[in-house]
Amino acid sequence: DAVKVRVAAPAEGGKANAALLALVAAGLDVRPSDVELLAGPTSRRKRLLVRGAAPEAVARWLDGV
Repeated sequence: DAVKVRVAAPAEGGKANAALLALVAAGLDVRPSDVELLAGPTSRRKRLLVRGAAPEAVARWLDGV
């Protein structure tokens, strides 16, 4: 499964990736350091690892995205 997310930051110098990680961290109420980019740093398709988020919180956030 995939989720489409758009950020306003430009895709240069990792700014868009940083904005994505911050967005996910804020949406799931976890620390930014708990969200890690596992794959796709230069691709439109990313794979993230989120630590410390309850499965119910993730499901609620994904329903609202």
